[in-house]
Amino acid sequence: MAKPGKRRKRIWLSVVAVIIVAMIASAAFRKKDSAVVVQTEKVVRRDVIEIVMANGKIQPVRQVIISPEVAGEIVELPVKEGDRVSKGDLLVQIKPDNYIASRNSAEAHYKSAIASRELAKAQLDKAEAEYRRHQELAAAKLVSDSVFLDVKTTYEVARLQYQNALHQEDQAKFGLDKANDDLSKTRIVSPMDGTVTRLNSELGERVLGTSFNKGTEIMTIADLREMEARVEVGETDVVLIRTGQKARLDVDAFKDRTFTGVVTEIANSARTAGGTTLGAASGQEATRFEVRIRVAETELLRPGMSVTAEIETRIATNALTVPFMSVTTRRPEAAGAGGETNSPARSGGPKDGGKPIEVVFVVEGDRVKMVPVKLGISDSSYYEIIEGLEEGQEVVSGSYSAIRELEDGKKIVRERKGAEPERVRL
Repeated sequence: MAKPGKRRKRIWLSVVAVIIVAMIASAAFRKKDSAVVVQTEKVVRRDVIEIVMANGKIQPVRQVIISPEVAGEIVELPVKEGDRVSKGDLLVQIKPDNYIASRNSAEAHYKSAIASRELAKAQLDKAEAEYRRHQELAAAKLVSDSVFLDVKTTYEVARLQYQNALHQEDQAKFGLDKANDDLSKTRIVSPMDGTVTRLNSELGERVLGTSFNKGTEIMTIADLREMEARVEVGETDVVLIRTGQKARLDVDAFKDRTFTGVVTEIANSARTAGGTTLGAASGQEATRFEVRIRVAETELLRPGMSVTAEIETRIATNALTVPFMSVTTRRPEAAGAGGETNSPARSGGPKDGGKPIEVVFVVEGDRVKMVPVKLGISDSSYYEIIEGLEEGQEVVSGSYSAIRELEDGKKIVRERKGAEPERVRL
């Protein structure tokens, strides 16, 4: 039989255990029903402009790299960097002496070929006349077959010599034309009206013609009246861009001014280069497409200036909108049945609930209702709401940590702007 002291001790321990369990349960209940301090905004209508941002450089729409077609020494260089030039103005004179000598030699060879062709023609005419006469004599049996054969052979040789003389004349004419062409190429003139934006060579420098790979790049001529931004767009964004779309351009050199432009060209093939952020970290390459944007106002711009473009890809006029922060994700069963929420940000994504869906927490009195929404486009601050909300509804817009904790039916208290948050009564 148990002693009375031991029995009282067991009763006392049981009572303490019950009290502890009750306290834990009470604390859990109070925590579950405690209010979360949140920020709210109304669902309002506004224009939403979806943009694609891209970086690049300002470049002339039209520019020409001046390289000589023939090699030689620069003996005239009448322009300097920054000079305005007109079409036909002399840019470079390459020393022509060797090319003049080659032209004179080719001209003499051509004249000799003409003389040879004329002599061969005279000999052919004579041989042909003799051949025709002996044909008649042979038909009348007035000459022997051997004599006729000799005359015929002489005619055939004269005909071949004349054909060869014609070929030699053609070859000599080709050589003369090439020599004249090479001589003319020692004088390089501007192919367009523009500005010398880059000068790479100096007077007296020997340059290579384009027959040697790409030749020496002596200078660059550009028309600065028409400029464009050439920006690099990622492969996920380029599918949203169309020619004719408007763009805002921020040029680093002009912090207080915004330029405007229109998309004129989208590259069909990608440029692949080593990534500098995620691409570099993962060992992958970043795929970019060049997009060209014609700039409306160009008088202040210079080639090579850095630019950031905001291309307007889609516009939703007078659309229902909520702030970015208002939209979060939950498992479908949590959003539909009001059950326990599981934000991917908190748990690493749903395990059994399928793909997360976008939801917004609508304020109803001192509690929130989790409402699934269908999103449209977005700008830098707001989402377009296609389905799920009505104008004027109040939605939770912050803070991020508060939204992570929210679930359907959760009690909330609004944070007063410009004041300390309201104290929560438990």
